[in-house]
Formats: sequence, C-alpha cells, structure tokens
Amino acid sequence: MAFFRRKKFKNGLREKKRVVTDGQFTKCENCNTTFWKKDLEENLMVCPQCGYHFKIYSLDRLKMLFDDEKFEEFDEHLYSPDPFNFVDKKAYKDRLKDMEAKTGIKDAVRCAKGKIGGYDAIVVALEYRFIGGSMGSVVGEKITRMVEKSLELKIPLIIVSASGGARMMEGVLSLMQMAKINSALARLDEAGIPFISVLTDPTTGGVTASFAMVGDLNIAEPGALIGFAGPRVIEQTIRQKLPEGFQRSEFLLRHGMLDAIVDRRNLKEYIVRALKFFLTDAKK
Repeated sequence: MAFFRRKKFKNGLREKKRVVTDGQFTKCENCNTTFWKKDLEENLMVCPQCGYHFKIYSLDRLKMLFDDEKFEEFDEHLYSPDPFNFVDKKAYKDRLKDMEAKTGIKDAVRCAKGKIGGYDAIVVALEYRFIGGSMGSVVGEKITRMVEKSLELKIPLIIVSASGGARMMEGVLSLMQMAKINSALARLDEAGIPFISVLTDPTTGGVTASFAMVGDLNIAEPGALIGFAGPRVIEQTIRQKLPEGFQRSEFLLRHGMLDAIVDRRNLKEYIVRALKFFLTDAKK
C-alpha cells in the first residue's frame, strides 16, 4: 500500500503553478532596460540605468514638491462649458467627460498651496493626460487665479509645465489665456515676488510662447522637448535640416534659453535653495 498518492486532476492533467507578474514590470523607453515598477516609482520615475525621465502625473508633482505631501488644492470645481459646441472626431463635451473619468480632475491643471522646504509656496502643475495638458479657458483662469493669490499672499509661485499648447477646441478663447496669464505675471514681477518655471517633457505651443519661458528662474528636466512649433513643421518651413537634439532641454541650455537642467530626483532640493536665495535677497 502506497503511503502517498498523486492528486488527480480533470482530464488527467496536473495544474501548473503560475506566477502573476502582469503590470509589475516596466521597460525604459530609452534604453529598454526592464525594472520592477515599484523600484521605478521609488526612483521618482527616473530610469536608474540611463536617467531617462518618464512622464508623471500632476498629483505626483505636488506630492513630490510639497513637504510631507501636504497641500491645499484650489478651484477643483472649475470646468469648461464648451463655448463653441465643438465637434471633431468626437464631441468636445464627451471628450471632457472621458478625460475627467480618466484623470479624476475637471481640466488639465492642479493648483495647490503648501510648504516647500519650510517656505510657503504655490505650485501649479499641468496634467498631460488631460487632452495633452492643453491650455483652454479653465486652465488659463486657474493659473491666473493662482498668480493673483501668490500676489495677495506675497509667496513664491512655481509652475510645472507639461503641455502641447493652446486648446484649439476653444478657439480664440484659448489663445487669449496667453495674454491673460502673462499680464498677471507682470504684476507679480512688479511686486518682486519670485516665479519659478519648471519645463518638463513636453512643453510646447502657446504654453512655451507665454508663461513657461518668463520665469525669474527657468529650469527644465533632462531631455525635455521644449519649443513652439514641432521640428517637422519648422523643417518644412525653412527647408533646412535641424541640428541634432534641437528643441531638447540640453540644446536650449547651451543657447541661453534656460537657466539650468535639473534631475527630477534633485528638483525639490534645487527649488528650496532657489527660494532661500530669492526670499533672503528680498528681505535685504
């Protein structure tokens, strides 16, 4: 008599053990190295192998910058009324609803106030997942309100850009936001309140042509695409081959368009030192 018996399974086949790894690994888009997703998240979504900076969400930006991930959000209720009843492949109203369901916010920007390195500050972070982080009337209104709040409270403003530019579904109203925001920023400059602009991949179109490039300090993440028109459009217009790396942050730094390129893992520390410099100088 056998002491042990093999367990019988249907059709006489033994069930194979399976290890579930779906969604736990991710591959670097630059060097193709595969990592545990959790390890990449702990490294602030920067590839440990080559330093490639993955795109991250606006909420992650706020958590990354504010002390102890504590902050107060503003104007979450604002949403676009679809002023022109715009329809392309899809009705704009439906697109907005889909984006809200996907991102959890009503438009392409988050605005918050908290402390960074102990300093009171306002941070505005664009959300690229929401129609490419495009700037419509709501984005323009929310940013303008935060500029005005920065002016009212006399605390620094930081805008983290990630955008394809102005939102054409809102036509001329989206273009008007460029002047609207910059007019508010001019008043901030006159009051001597610091404005730090952080440009991430991508920062293009009307966002680059307005507020993203007028900071007291313009800094960018490594490898970020920054420009107005796309490289293909420019090549077709001037009928010349563009230099290698054209419109990447390293190229712009070499040609005086940026003040610094800062690794995301060092970004908060860099901003804290900048705030200390600005605010100490202001007291004098």
